[in-house]
Amino acid sequence: MALHRVARLADVPENRGLEVSIGETKIVLLRVGDQLRAYQGACPHAGAPLAEGAVCHGRLICPWHKAAFRIEDGALCEPPSLDSLKRYPLELRGDEVWVNEHALPDAHTPPADDDRTFLIVGAGAAGTACAAALREKGFGGRISLIDREPEAGYDRTVLSKFVLAGEMPPDEVPPLRDEDFYRQQRIDRITGEVASLEAANRIVRLKDGQTLAYDAAVLATGGTPNPLKLPGADLPQVFLLRSKDQAQQILEAAKPGQRAVIIGDSFIAMESAGALREHGLDVTVLAKHAVPFAKQFGETVGKAILARHVAHGVVFRSDSEAAEIVGSQNVEAVLLENGQRLPADLVLVGIGVSPATDAFSGLPMEDDHSLTVDGGMRVTDGLWAAGDIATFPFNGQPTRIEHWRLAQQHARIAAANMLGGDEHYLDVPFFWTWHYGKNYDYLGHAESWDEVEFKGDPYHPPFIGLFGQKGLVVAAIACEEGRAMAMLAERMKQPLPVDEAWRLVRDV
Repeated sequence: MALHRVARLADVPENRGLEVSIGETKIVLLRVGDQLRAYQGACPHAGAPLAEGAVCHGRLICPWHKAAFRIEDGALCEPPSLDSLKRYPLELRGDEVWVNEHALPDAHTPPADDDRTFLIVGAGAAGTACAAALREKGFGGRISLIDREPEAGYDRTVLSKFVLAGEMPPDEVPPLRDEDFYRQQRIDRITGEVASLEAANRIVRLKDGQTLAYDAAVLATGGTPNPLKLPGADLPQVFLLRSKDQAQQILEAAKPGQRAVIIGDSFIAMESAGALREHGLDVTVLAKHAVPFAKQFGETVGKAILARHVAHGVVFRSDSEAAEIVGSQNVEAVLLENGQRLPADLVLVGIGVSPATDAFSGLPMEDDHSLTVDGGMRVTDGLWAAGDIATFPFNGQPTRIEHWRLAQQHARIAAANMLGGDEHYLDVPFFWTWHYGKNYDYLGHAESWDEVEFKGDPYHPPFIGLFGQKGLVVAAIACEEGRAMAMLAERMKQPLPVDEAWRLVRDV
């Protein structure tokens, strides 16, 4: 057994990890009571240095995207990671810490000792997380994953952040799971779309005529971009962005020096505006709101992000909406309701998404066509839903939230409950948005607040802001404050007074 001396016991702090190296291998050391643990140093999700995260309530929380792992054994507790941490054997020799360079073997696929079939409709963030969680939690039966795209599910969050900027080719967008995973875990990937579902009979019919029976199923079809309903919206240079294929089409049409008009000021729209600007296009945003993201982040941060876009050359307009896309064979301009004509070579539409539930008529639905689920993500007997299509109880109110990580959390809850558990969503919603090299983290889901306070300047990161309602933290927004936000991601699961939150932020 090849052991390497990596640190002294006194070097390992009690409230965070210590990164050490054995050759090219990064390892994080953690205190677990009076013991130590050694785990892989990079988060399995996106490679974040875990030593820069927070240790809280027996968990190690990633500084970037807030995946959480149990410090006792490295087990995955919260996504967006789909994997637990690799653990390395460790010895204490007096005050010296010695670590084996070879990780302990991973858990094996559960044996095929269950004759049930579990069906997952949708292979995005939620569907893939559900499939992984079922195997992780010991389900040995058949898993069938219906995917409307031929390729395995992939990280859609990078499309508007990096692919449109030319920083990541579409064919290099990372899959959520590679083909080896599906083969080793005995997960059948079926390319197709659902035509109808008979919940009472537990049958799904696909558009190609296949009929699939199931013992339990999860619906995770996500959202469909809202189309633009204007004259000229069917011209070939008018784009939506939801898939790699759509990103590829935009890149083939978008050339440096061209003029792009973005209709909408959603997160996808503004991230795409920044990406296309970095790709060398002239970009104009036709916004619905005078300040983007003010509803979520408040006026101060919204204005700071807007100023960042303007400083990079984006023209932001909220004075008049689009009335028509002008052109015969190609986009030539966007005509505004005030009569002004904006020359354009391409148009990107980012006006939100709608739940992709057309095939699920007959199930309990909300007015926005999302599926109504209980606290355990159950729609009806034998059927669960997760992600963008699910309206679930949150803080006592029926709520729908379109967050990548939350969709994965829903899916893990559904997986546990398919196996007889009784889990409910008790976490803190989290998402991130990227603008010109700066990542903004948001925790919570605040409809309103009566106080907001900042440490640092939102116009010149790093900064962190706390939103309070009746003395309790209801949301937090930050840039370049990874450890503080990782700590808050865990502590905000229980009521957290604003003054206590500030003490936490100062102490990390």
